Order: sequence, then structure tokens, then C-alpha cells
Amino acid sequence: MALLDLKDVSKSFGTVNAVDKVSCSVDRGQVVGFLGPNGAGKSTTMRMITQFLEADSGSILFDGSPLEDNSVEVKRRVGYLPENNPLYRDMIVSEYLDFIGDLRGINSNRRSAIDDAVASTGLESVFYRPIGDLSKGFRQRVGLAQAILHRPDLLILDEPSEGLDPNQRVGIRALISDLGREHTVILSTHVLSEAQTSCSRLLIINQGKIVADGPVDELVARAEGKVTITVEASGAGIESALGSVEGALDVELTGNRDDRTTAVVTASSSDDLRPTIFNLAKEKDWTLYELHQESGSLEDLFRQITGEEVDG
Repeated sequence: MALLDLKDVSKSFGTVNAVDKVSCSVDRGQVVGFLGPNGAGKSTTMRMITQFLEADSGSILFDGSPLEDNSVEVKRRVGYLPENNPLYRDMIVSEYLDFIGDLRGINSNRRSAIDDAVASTGLESVFYRPIGDLSKGFRQRVGLAQAILHRPDLLILDEPSEGLDPNQRVGIRALISDLGREHTVILSTHVLSEAQTSCSRLLIINQGKIVADGPVDELVARAEGKVTITVEASGAGIESALGSVEGALDVELTGNRDDRTTAVVTASSSDDLRPTIFNLAKEKDWTLYELHQESGSLEDLFRQITGEEVDG
């Protein structure tokens, strides 16, 4: 039995259909990346799972039982870090976690629970500092600590690395990977590298519908059916000439500076168009500066199925 089941779940806000008959299951021990463009329905879906919102139709089952049948018990077993990470900035970290422990009804073993959460999130050095004095990276760690304080079965993280600098993102990414060893995790993110390194499975949602679902390696393999060839050259008629190359599926002009044109040619992975393009450059008397081929990536798949760009 899956830990979490969504069956034809829908949610609308006025005339906007935010989530449209979403169905998926999450098994115990999985770290699931939940991806999609802005407004795709990620946060709305997560808020329904955490019972901040109620679905208009469909059903959400936790451990085989509908949420509404055992609402309080489900909340005890779910940890949630929302995107805006609401914290009491005038409290010191130790006071805040003790306060959360009180709200969670953690009594006899609260000290142990706080110690475990602090150790898991690396907060020892700031345990007696005001939350408002911390960097955003450490504030995110405080948010993660409150989310795991009650040792939940399911941990839901909505954009946990949003707004962090590259070094802070690396730290949070490593922390999420560690948390995934003990918890089932659903992680919403725009950063595909984060999802690819932290998650075992990806769900991609677009316009309220699940458009891709599977292990990371399988989804990357789907994208690897195509390759991109970067061509940088100077000369006349580069874009139109590349578009006429047999086997070229698409040509995108990505740069034009000084007298150089940069274009990206998309082709099937079964076709190596580089010799053809090289001979074309000789025939057209172009000066060729770059001719480089890359296999498809998760970013390519995301663009193909959503039409959107994401952060790297």
C-alpha cells in the first residue's frame, strides 16, 4: 500500500482550474521531485495534501485512509515547509523549536526530538541566536528543523532552496538527501539540478495536469532521444542554411555579436549532423568557431512538455 494516494484531485479558484484531476501515488521511502512552471499547480497540490486547502473533488488517501477520516492523526505524521517559511524572527532558535514542540504535543521526549532535529539540520552553531539575525540559508534550516521535529512519515518541502545563493543551495541539497534516508519526501523546486541529484522519482505538472511521472534516469533517457548541436560561425545565411540541413528538427538563433552567429540545431540522437554542418561551412565559406554536440537532458524534456524554461 502506498503511503500517499491522489485520485482525480481537482481544485479551482473562481474560473481558474489550478489542479485538474491529478492522480499519483507516493511509496514509503521515496524522494519525489515535484516540478512544473509557475502557476502549474504544485503549491496548490501540496497545500491540499497538508490540509491547508480542501480539494473540490477527488480523494487524497494517507496510508489507505481518506484525509478527512483521520485529519488530526495525518497532521501528526506530516511535516511541511511552505515556500514562504514563516518564522518568528524575534525568537531565538532554541525557543522557537521548543515552541513548535509544544504545539506538536511533544512532551516527554521533546529535548531529544529537538536535539535530533538540530543535529540533522546543522543548527548547533546558531542554536542560541535570534532567528532574525540568521542568513537565509540558516533560516531555511530552522524551517526544516520544525518540519521534522515530530519525526513525520511524510515530509513536504515547497521550494526549500528558493532565494539561496549557490553555496547555500548546495548545503540545503545535501541536507535534503540526508533527510530522504529517513523520511518519504515530496520536494517542489524550479532547480532541475537539485531535483536530479536529490530525488529518486520526478512528477512534472503543467496547467494543473501531471504530464510526466517516473524515475529520474527514465525521464532523462526520454530526453536523450534528441541531441543539440551548437554552431558558432561567421558568414552569410547561417540560420537559413542550417535549417535546410537534412535531419535538423529545429534551429534556434541564440547569439549574434561582432560578426559571429551562434545557433543551436536540434536533431535525433540517431543522426550525427556535425560532418554535414562542417562540410556546409566549407561550402558556404563560413569561418567556424564552434561545433559542439550534447545529448538531451532533463531540462530539454521539461521544455518539450511544458514549453517553459527553468533555473539551472
